[in-house]
Amino acid sequence: MSVWTSEELRKIAAADDLRIQPRRSDGTLQKAVIIWVVRLGDDLYVRSVRGRTSGWFRGIQGRHEARVLAGGVEKDVTLFETDDANEAIDAAYRSKYRRYAKRIVDSTLSEQAHGATLKLVPRS
Repeated sequence: MSVWTSEELRKIAAADDLRIQPRRSDGTLQKAVIIWVVRLGDDLYVRSVRGRTSGWFRGIQGRHEARVLAGGVEKDVTLFETDDANEAIDAAYRSKYRRYAKRIVDSTLSEQAHGATLKLVPRS
């Protein structure tokens, strides 16, 4: 399994948002969707605020692969569903996006969003 470089982690974590393009079962990329991304240690996480029924989240279910772009870093990734570290990920969202309205940030902290948390792992 590949890992993020320190520079990639720094750039992506500093970016306000991330563009994600789920890879279809035939290998083609879907249209990019803008989402928020947070760093926790050497890992990056995203959530679907609309939960598992959002279009982009459903789009990753076939291959669990996507292309992401943030902070000048473009990378193919594997997406792993996780419910580990929800409290720490919540804290990372609160900290990074605190300048936004509470109701917007809270949408990333809901049970629905928790159920659609993905860890981004770079593909080699």
